[in-house]
Amino acid sequence: MSLRMRRVAKLMHRDIADILAREFLDTSMVTVTGARVTRDLSIIYVDLSIMIDSPTERQKIFDDLVGKVPVIRKMLAQRIRHQVHTVPAIKFFLDNSQEHLRRMDSLFEQINDAREQAET
Repeated sequence: MSLRMRRVAKLMHRDIADILAREFLDTSMVTVTGARVTRDLSIIYVDLSIMIDSPTERQKIFDDLVGKVPVIRKMLAQRIRHQVHTVPAIKFFLDNSQEHLRRMDSLFEQINDAREQAET
């Protein structure tokens, strides 16, 4: 990834996170965990982590955000109009890494409990 791509991704990561926090969501619920752009800077892929235990609620919030992409892109354009020539298309992806980490922690805890019971 070129230096220009990294800078644009970082700029947009910060601005999209700020837009979501200020305009659309409770900040404790959704986190922008990553952003990457294509070589031609025409598309930005944004990873979102939604901190809700219910998978149906998580998907509902994600779908709602996907529906608001045109509005978010317009707000992003107002913020970065002096840094880039064109505002890239925004593609949101649901980042399930936090859910995966919770599941792994639970499995390790079960293993430790089983070991303790076997030792006694």
